[in-house]
Amino acid sequence: MEDINLHFTGDMHAIGAANNLLCAAIDNHLFQGNSLNIDKDRILFNRCVDMNDRALRTVTVGLDLGKDVSHENHFCITVATEIMAILCLAHDLKDLKEKISNILFAYDMDGNPLYVKDLKVEEAMTILLKDAIKPNLVQTLENNPVIIHGGPFANIAHGCNSLIATKLGLKLADYVVTEAGFGADLGAEKFLDIKCRYGHLKPSVIVVNTTIRSLKYNGGMMKDELNIKNMKYLAKGICNLKVHVENMKKYLDNVIVCLNKFIYDDDEEMEFVKQYCENLGCEFAISDSYAKGGEGALDLALKIVKMCDNEKEFHLLYDENESIKEKIEKVSREIYHAGIVQYLSLAEEGIKSIEKLGLDKLPICVAKTQYSISDDPKKLGYPKDYEITVRDVKVNSGAGFIVVYMGKIMTMPGLSKQPAYENMKIDDDGTIYGLF
Repeated sequence: MEDINLHFTGDMHAIGAANNLLCAAIDNHLFQGNSLNIDKDRILFNRCVDMNDRALRTVTVGLDLGKDVSHENHFCITVATEIMAILCLAHDLKDLKEKISNILFAYDMDGNPLYVKDLKVEEAMTILLKDAIKPNLVQTLENNPVIIHGGPFANIAHGCNSLIATKLGLKLADYVVTEAGFGADLGAEKFLDIKCRYGHLKPSVIVVNTTIRSLKYNGGMMKDELNIKNMKYLAKGICNLKVHVENMKKYLDNVIVCLNKFIYDDDEEMEFVKQYCENLGCEFAISDSYAKGGEGALDLALKIVKMCDNEKEFHLLYDENESIKEKIEKVSREIYHAGIVQYLSLAEEGIKSIEKLGLDKLPICVAKTQYSISDDPKKLGYPKDYEITVRDVKVNSGAGFIVVYMGKIMTMPGLSKQPAYENMKIDDDGTIYGLF
């Protein structure tokens, strides 16, 4: 676990290096004479670092090089970069290079778009990613093969591992399980509407993973009390499970709920969730794999294998040829269950710019809080008919999707008041503790 979390094969570093090479190339072009006539106030591509560092959300670069070069820039976390998205959506090395070359990085002084291929840096960026594009094979404690590749966060990016890794798994095994990060309103929606669209994938079964703790939290229970049995909060918060099941059935009517068991989960609580799922007409299984390994997930696995034989038809939620607002509003109403979608002026301007570029016929990738199906982390459970706010809209022309920023989501998180590093320790022999 420590090896995977600490640098692993260097993929993350390579993504960061490729991203920041483009930024360096932009600033070098400005310094060397700016023959592309780059408008330094309309540079769209940002630097990145694989670290939560709120001080880097807004910076000024090139101050010591003169006013004609200096400009405001922003850092984002590496997992939110377009380079990460491109790596995870590329079909092969050739496709990777083509996608990188199509990144819109700025506008010139006349308002014309500028792409990476105009800077002639796509070859060097691809070279940095030559090994990172290869999937990484690891194994479970029971020696089962696992492919780990890519890591775009689902709250600020598209939340799926690489297309190459998934297709490799499908060539090597009869059954492939892949994860989409955070809630089904984020990771699963993007996996289905972006990754499956581009990869021509048709999943056989959707597994909605839940815990007693998360359901009680959605019922309003305090975090430090979640280990305590409480049927009242569970009954109040289980509607959050319902909304995710209902949402997933809009894509595929072959859904099973997996209850991830914790050691302090009570039998009555687990039975309540089981009965609730049965009343929804949804399959249910308990996974105790954390405590028992593969044996603890056997019931879940057997049910999934059986469900794969069901008759099923997979549907995407929207047609990418719909207008940007039509796509945003379909996801907002069908998945987030909002009533009104409000667009701030920055978002309106972004939509017009994308339409002018002819890039509006792309799927959307919503960046919003992971703590609620809404854009407000305090709206727990199953909020309905509320007002959702679109703050900004930008295009990732290389990755091939439109990023929609909702609420107060940020692409550069900050450390908490009591950061996890305070509980980490390394012994003289290199043994690591507290890294989760």
